[in-house]
Amino acid sequence: MSDTEVTGWVGWGWFAGIVLLIAGVFSGLHGLTALLAPGSAYFAQVEGGLIVFDVTGWGWWHLITGILLILVAGALFSGATWARVVAVILVAINGIGQLFTIPTQPWWSLIVLTLDVLIIYALTVHGRELKTSAR
Repeated sequence: MSDTEVTGWVGWGWFAGIVLLIAGVFSGLHGLTALLAPGSAYFAQVEGGLIVFDVTGWGWWHLITGILLILVAGALFSGATWARVVAVILVAINGIGQLFTIPTQPWWSLIVLTLDVLIIYALTVHGRELKTSAR
């Protein structure tokens, strides 16, 4: 018998899992697209230069992280403690990244940063409820 009461915050835990799942699928699709066209390259023009991205390396990175995000999301739905820890780390990294994009996309960055903070709160403070609700 568990003494953990399930509150409305468990919905935010599910929201975190769904967001991780969607991000993993899109990341995996981007990775597959890059790997299926290895001879292509992405170019970004910056002031005073041109940046060339290695598409194959980019593709492998996104494919691997996409698979990891999907696995973490599935484990998060089952209430696994390690999944909550990994999800919090991934969301924290994303939040830090959003701080760097505030000058270029202020509203989007602040919205995503707010969601990141809510997800971290939900998974750290109310994370045990996911395990209880998964039973």
